[in-house]
Amino acid sequence: MLQRTRAAALAFGLTALCAATLTTSAFAQNKADASLDRVKAAVQKTLGADAPIKSVARTPIPGLYEVSIGGEILYADEKAQYVILGGNLVDTKTRQNLTEARQSELNKVDFAKLPFDRAFKYVKGNGSRKIAVFSDPNCPYCKRFEETLKSSKIDNVTVYTFLYPVLGPDSDAKSKAIWCAADPVKAWHDWMLDKKAPPAATAKCDDAPVRQNVALGHQYNVTGTPTIILADGRRLPGAVPAEELEKALATVK
Repeated sequence: MLQRTRAAALAFGLTALCAATLTTSAFAQNKADASLDRVKAAVQKTLGADAPIKSVARTPIPGLYEVSIGGEILYADEKAQYVILGGNLVDTKTRQNLTEARQSELNKVDFAKLPFDRAFKYVKGNGSRKIAVFSDPNCPYCKRFEETLKSSKIDNVTVYTFLYPVLGPDSDAKSKAIWCAADPVKAWHDWMLDKKAPPAATAKCDDAPVRQNVALGHQYNVTGTPTIILADGRRLPGAVPAEELEKALATVK
């Protein structure tokens, strides 16, 4: 009987300890969340409503918080008395740019949710590796990237091109003409690689997908062309060379 009583007391004590631990953990989490909320409110008050905050997170430096606004990251103390703009946080031991790494993570795109019906598809080799590209027909770096894709150094890739005319009225007109062509992929390559302009689109052509792509790009903070999106959601800005593209494609899980 005494042994059973001791066992019951021990079991009760362990249960109470677990409950206390969970309560303490929950309290600490709530306190942490409240701290981040206070930072968010303070920074929002300092910057104003024109700069909506997406997220707030702690940094490895006590008292310094990471604040994500649009596609950018800034740093602030808890009261937003001091704010660091346009700086990079670097781990001196690993030489890792923590700001760059976090921007890459925060700017990831859910590849599977992209509206592929508003893009045209080009398949090279077996097409097993996939990328999406926001591209302007008058962007010289976009043309350079098309040359990279054409080269023998890149193979087995499926490319979804989202026309993203952001360089003026002529970009709008060319994008509409390419989208409305009988073979958009051919019209795109004829223009980007061989400087053969597509015939003007007829009035009956529905260019709504092109206009919707511009809105989509703004939603994803696509600020330059070309912007390459890998299948795991990471972005590669600009006309990356073949070696860099191949290396990035090889790391997609």
